[in-house]
Amino acid sequence: MSTNSITNDTRKPTRRQFLKATTASLGAVLGAHFDTCAAEAGKAAVEIAPSGSDVGSLFPFIQSRTIKGEFPLSFLNPRFRSLRGWKKTARGKLLELLHYSPAKVDPRSETVERVDCGDYVREKVWFNTTPDVLVPAFVLVPKNAPKPLPAIVALHDHGGFYLWGKEKIVEMPGEHAVLSDFKRQYYGGRSIATELVRQGYLVVIIDMFYWGERRMLLDEDPSDWRERPASLTPERIRAFNSRSGQSEQLVGRTIYSAGFTWPGVIFWDDVRTVDYLLTRSDVDKRRIGCVGLSVGGLRSCHLAALDDRIRAAVVVGWMASFPWQIKKHIRNTIGHTKVVPGLYQHLDYPDVATLAMPTPLLVINGSKDGLFHLDGVKASFVKLNSCYAKAGVPDHCRTRLYDTPHEFNAEMQEEAWEWLRRWV
Repeated sequence: MSTNSITNDTRKPTRRQFLKATTASLGAVLGAHFDTCAAEAGKAAVEIAPSGSDVGSLFPFIQSRTIKGEFPLSFLNPRFRSLRGWKKTARGKLLELLHYSPAKVDPRSETVERVDCGDYVREKVWFNTTPDVLVPAFVLVPKNAPKPLPAIVALHDHGGFYLWGKEKIVEMPGEHAVLSDFKRQYYGGRSIATELVRQGYLVVIIDMFYWGERRMLLDEDPSDWRERPASLTPERIRAFNSRSGQSEQLVGRTIYSAGFTWPGVIFWDDVRTVDYLLTRSDVDKRRIGCVGLSVGGLRSCHLAALDDRIRAAVVVGWMASFPWQIKKHIRNTIGHTKVVPGLYQHLDYPDVATLAMPTPLLVINGSKDGLFHLDGVKASFVKLNSCYAKAGVPDHCRTRLYDTPHEFNAEMQEEAWEWLRRWV
């Protein structure tokens, strides 16, 4: 018998045998470890408490990053004693975060149409808000009111209704039935800009970016979406509005990728609208107000916050303390049209509104408005009144809660018009 056959069972394993045995052992160990981890992970998944949030298990992390207590740049922060100094700091931060500051430009307005509407004239005007952006506007001018006239910047809503913009608050001949239904749902069946001109105000209404004559049209879009004929069916209107709603995220991402913000565009255009008013000899430059519902309310809030030339503002259906919104009220209140990145690390939304101080501010919300957490609305009202009190002008702020859904009904309008008469 050979030596090799005698020593075969006791010799050292080959490199291949060693690796094979080691891999098998390691696999068994890792397999047991992964089985344990999987079991623990499954156990952890089962033990995650329901968040009650629209973002589910991600909510605790998101909530952990929100401001606790008073916002750093709120006027209620004890370090702010001077209203002027605070406004410079807080407004500067808001303007910085908007990332949109084109060169200022003469409006270079052009009136392309005048229509006699009986007791007022409706003008169709185009004017520049930047060197390369022209916006379309209606200007409603009362015939028999003494000049120079007090003026109102009337701001249309979002409403998921993009096909028309300024027409949503202006009375027009041959108004489409779908547009009339929209006004009945949200404005008590009234055209609020027309209501205001009949009270003696000169009223200007622009199309917000992405609405009306500034709506998004694609290369292959059919003629009915391009021309908006009276024969346009309700189904076709719904289809256009649906496409526009679905495209907001893409447009928003494209805008942010280009390095600016959608709210920056909206608020800039509104401030430049005041520039246009000041070029008119029939406008009293010391008596300019603004009003809007929903995103029109958001616009009214920011116009007063950013422009001291506004003498009174009405914000309808868009006010809440935003920490209350995070859990379940973001879906229909914050989209790309409204996101100011980083804002809520510095200022709450009612803090932004108080940048208008000492400008008189009326804020109206509905207690049944599902867009906003009711406790958040109430908290915002407390903050608004506290800030105005600290500024020494408590009578310049009024907050009102109506037992209504998201709307600007006839009763609300009467209070708004009284407020504007008082201050403008």
